[in-house]
Amino acid sequence: MTHATFPPDVTHHAALDARMVEAARDVRLLNLASWPAGMETDFVAEYARGVVRMPVIEYPRHDFSATRSELAAVAAEADPEHPLGQYLIDACRSWDTAAQLCEHLGTAAVTDLSIQLYGSPFDPLPGDGPDARVAARHFLSIADEFDRELLAPSEHVTISATALQLQLQRDLDDYFGERVIDVELDPDLIAKAAAGATRIRLRTTASFSDYDRDQLLQHEAFVHSLSALNGREQPVLASLALSSPRATATQEGLATFAEQITGSIDISRMKRLSLRIEAVAMALEGADFIEVFRYFVDAGQSPEESFASAQRVFRGVPVTGGAAFTKDAVYLRGLIGVHTFFRWALRTRQLRLCRWLFAGKMTLADVQRFAPLFEAGVLLPPRWMPRWVARANGLAGVLAFSLFANQIRLDAVDDSGFFDI
Repeated sequence: MTHATFPPDVTHHAALDARMVEAARDVRLLNLASWPAGMETDFVAEYARGVVRMPVIEYPRHDFSATRSELAAVAAEADPEHPLGQYLIDACRSWDTAAQLCEHLGTAAVTDLSIQLYGSPFDPLPGDGPDARVAARHFLSIADEFDRELLAPSEHVTISATALQLQLQRDLDDYFGERVIDVELDPDLIAKAAAGATRIRLRTTASFSDYDRDQLLQHEAFVHSLSALNGREQPVLASLALSSPRATATQEGLATFAEQITGSIDISRMKRLSLRIEAVAMALEGADFIEVFRYFVDAGQSPEESFASAQRVFRGVPVTGGAAFTKDAVYLRGLIGVHTFFRWALRTRQLRLCRWLFAGKMTLADVQRFAPLFEAGVLLPPRWMPRWVARANGLAGVLAFSLFANQIRLDAVDDSGFFDI
């Protein structure tokens, strides 16, 4: 199907989508909220001398009033009864909230706007479960029971960002059969790694384990990068290539699920994710930057990693306590949401939805709403997929076992006879 053969309703919303993409182009939330380079070096050097100073960050002022007006105009012209129209309305609202957040960087107002975009550690998990902080503390308690001496010696070995760069580049070139994604070193990156459509960045000063290597490949490359690349292939929704704030929970949940289903995740990774959620909750309850930094140090992270972890919590907000940037709250909620969605898709015989999730950066609700558009050829199926999704029989086998195993109540297991098998 070409642009010339799209029906008028699709053409109308495709034009609106192009306007939205143009309007949101400069709302680079994570970049604008990042701290200046070099702060970690000075802070850690002073910490080593026994001096701990509260960081001072000055954010430039931004005015996105013209952007927000255009987003409102796009939403007003979209048909809420059409799947593309509802998608655009939801997306415009999200970008508007992100623009407001960027206008208020450095103030306490960022906290509420961040919660609107990403939720908070106190929100219940999907399926009326406990909140994310309760789940995080569960994983932390399990992680604390594992002594590092129980880990294999190979899991203690760390590799440099430079060595990992070479390894990931080779793996990706083998996957594509050519150079499609460049792996680069970035000294200013807050996270240990970040992925775009054609570039994966690694923090130059970070060190990595074998588990980190597999996690980055599955999480950053085969979810974040592939979904962005596939989004670029879409003829009517260019926005599916963008890292929209409203799709963050699904994207991070899908990426973490990829780690889990490929056996790439380990208890240390779950601990890191859980520590971040607990730290966000602490900041919301009044902990300042130094208290959160010391929390990470006490949990076993190096001063450098502790600074980077605390920095994630205080992006764009005052560092004096009572405020937080809540993006890290999405990981567990997203993981549980995506895991539940995949099991539901198997039970309802709709595994094709799981594959279509890789056709661009979308939410779980989006992919269900878009199903008729995929079937009609308006939206294209993903060109690239990780092998665990492409091999549907293997995925179905794992999910089928999960569906059955979850019916077994561990509190009803009697060890006096249950395990005599």
